[in-house]
Parts: sequence; structure tokens; C-alpha cells
Amino acid sequence: MAIDTIVVAVGPIDAVRVGALADATAEVATPLGATVVVVHAFTGTEYEGFRESLGFEARVEDVDPDEVAARRTPVPELRERLETAGADVEVRGAVGEAGPAVVELAEGVDADRIVVGGRRRSAAGKAVYGSTSQEVMGSAPCPVTYVRDSELVE
Repeated sequence: MAIDTIVVAVGPIDAVRVGALADATAEVATPLGATVVVVHAFTGTEYEGFRESLGFEARVEDVDPDEVAARRTPVPELRERLETAGADVEVRGAVGEAGPAVVELAEGVDADRIVVGGRRRSAAGKAVYGSTSQEVMGSAPCPVTYVRDSELVE
């Protein structure tokens, strides 16, 4: 199976593991010449708040989620690290529940691999808070690489 497109799903908490995400992605993408699509998913409320805090004056309907995602932590740093490693990088924003939005976008770009980060959580924590990475792994249209940050515990 050829790997032409890799989706890296990130959110603000991934700022602490941006190096690990970049390394895990670049070690596959760079030698294969794969395109990396960095995805940041927002709920509708988060999107509105981020759009306003980033200084976009246009109405929500007129602002491209890709533009908001490109400026949202940790996307700029991840993009820079991947480009420095020689990867071709695109940024996409998705509005909706994170897990399904990432899976839908991965299907839309015909992803061959998805890279997600996660933190160590107890079974009770997963039950109470849910897990976007688990949702992606369970619904993904392709293999998923999970990059765990053992330093963060909730």
C-alpha cells in the first residue's frame, strides 16, 4: 500500500507534543514524498471564539476554517517543523465534533495514514471526558499512528 497522504489531527493540547507528532509524521512522509494534511477541528462555539480572537472581522460564514486553523496553536509550529523536514504540508480546518470531523476530512483527502496525539488517561477519565483519538482510531478509513504523551495525565 502506497502512502501518498498523511493526516495529522491536532488541537491546542498538542502543543506539548508537537515535536513528537512532527517526528512521527516526518519519518514516514519525507522519504515517501507524501503530502501531510494538518487538521484542526473546532466545535461551532470554539470556531467562533478563535475566529474573533485571531482578528477576523468577517462573519463566521465568510471565514474559511482553513485560515483559522492555520493560525491556531499548535498548527504553525507543526507546519514549520514538517516543512523543515522536507514534507509538503497543507492545513485544513474542520468545524464539528472533533473525532467525526477528522475522520470525514481523512476520507475526503483519501488519507493513507492518520497521526493523532493523546494523553494517558484512566478508564474513568475516558468514560467521563471521552477520547477524540480513540474515536478516530475506531472510525478511521486507514491505519492510525498514535503518539502518546506520557507526561500529561488527567
